[in-house]
Amino acid sequence: MIKWLQNWYYQLCDGEWEHQNRIRIETIDNPGWSIEIDISKCGSDILPKSWTLYELSDNNWIGFKIHDRIFYAAGDSFKLEVLISLFRELTEKGEIKEEYIWSIINSK
Repeated sequence: MIKWLQNWYYQLCDGEWEHQNRIRIETIDNPGWSIEIDISKCGSDILPKSWTLYELSDNNWIGFKIHDRIFYAAGDSFKLEVLISLFRELTEKGEIKEEYIWSIINSK
């Protein structure tokens, strides 16, 4: 997933985009990970979405939202690849379906 994200980023770099937009990956104190990615060049058909949490247990969860053309996602300590997978699904399909979310949270 990291290689895919690197390629996605590289393809958007045009001499200007990379100066105004960013990808942020951080640790959080739950513990876990959070990512924040500008989706302004991912197509205008991506709709805003309020924060939704998908939780199997205290140690097995992810959540995400789309607000102001920014994709925000967070998950437990073992979900960094899953968060990037969610973002990939969004960029490739224009949405993230519930079935996809549950399939990846159950498999990791």
